[in-house]
Amino acid sequence: MQQYVHLNLQFVQMDAPRIDRLTALLEGLSPKVTLSSKANGFSLHIIKSGISELPSDRFSGTHLDALSLLVCPAAYSLQNILGAGQQCFMSFDVVFDGPMGPSFLSELSQPISISMINADPSLVQVMTLISNEMQASRCGQPLFINRAGDILLISLMRHLTSRPQQASGLFFALSDPRIARSLVAMHTKPAHPWTLEILANLAGMSRTSFANYFKDVMQVSPGKYLENLRLAIARQLVETGIGLKQIAARTGYASPSTLSRALGRRV
Repeated sequence: MQQYVHLNLQFVQMDAPRIDRLTALLEGLSPKVTLSSKANGFSLHIIKSGISELPSDRFSGTHLDALSLLVCPAAYSLQNILGAGQQCFMSFDVVFDGPMGPSFLSELSQPISISMINADPSLVQVMTLISNEMQASRCGQPLFINRAGDILLISLMRHLTSRPQQASGLFFALSDPRIARSLVAMHTKPAHPWTLEILANLAGMSRTSFANYFKDVMQVSPGKYLENLRLAIARQLVETGIGLKQIAARTGYASPSTLSRALGRRV
């Protein structure tokens, strides 16, 4: 006799992913990472130190501690930065379509060289991944490398957050859980009627301490930062053809006329 087995499947609804300090920033950046084509954003160059007899398009035999990641703003030429005995094996261009792009790029006004010896573990992992992939020609390699570029950017941002290059600015702020919580809140819900008291409570600080520390780190007050964020989002929405009434509602402005005046002051 044929027997039938009935399976009782239970589907568990997973909680929505937590919006963390980098996820909120990435959503406001909308990055695009491609193999180098001289874009207007900045470039990521994988550099090997030491003279190699191997072909320049292969990582074969390369030790990870000989590799470094060079973050290069568009204004700088790679040829003028490379030192003696350094070779560039691969480059990626990064551009931002999101409203936070200009703010992020202002954080990268100078080239940054990151050695894998002291790098964040996630950055070391993706550099290892790329290094291993480039040891031989494999099926789907161009698409693989493009996807690896996306992961490389996220790993770079993790590194800059865990090891800020400066004692102020966006990445230093994200490295401090108190300020990071307020930044995530504003980035996640820019239209929310945030007050200094609410943001200070999120940071677990008094209003005065929070306001002073935020300004020391970000070089602007919390209110000004929120205003700049809203205006950046509004400008991008204007370019899509959406009406000012809808944009005002989505960016926290009281009315279209208020938004229009704000946009006019910042032209």
